[in-house]
Amino acid sequence: QVQLVESGGGLVQAGGSLRLSCAASGYTFRSTAMGWFRQAPGKEREFVAAISVSAFTTYYADSVKGRFTISRDNAKNTLYLQMNSLKPEDTAVYHCAADLNTGLPATTNEAYDYWGQGTQVTVSS
Repeated sequence: QVQLVESGGGLVQAGGSLRLSCAASGYTFRSTAMGWFRQAPGKEREFVAAISVSAFTTYYADSVKGRFTISRDNAKNTLYLQMNSLKPEDTAVYHCAADLNTGLPATTNEAYDYWGQGTQVTVSS
């Protein structure tokens, strides 16, 4: 059974940092491209970042480029999202997702097969 469990969210002041983790189980993590998405209240879920199986290729939304870094530890079956210089507009529930079809990162919701429940990130001004 595939499971994705996010952690690391919380309340932080603008300009602060958080590191999200996503623990994966039930499939071959090292062979799967992964992504982070977020959903703010009243808004659709949006792409944040994605990473290939080798971590050689990464993609970022323009809104987070230069502030967020996606990474993975295939030995620990864990995906990370380092978030720096946080802004109030980064407030959302952050979800990790697994694409079991290809090893290449994707930026659309439809490409991903499994999703975690999410972790809340709140940035105060």
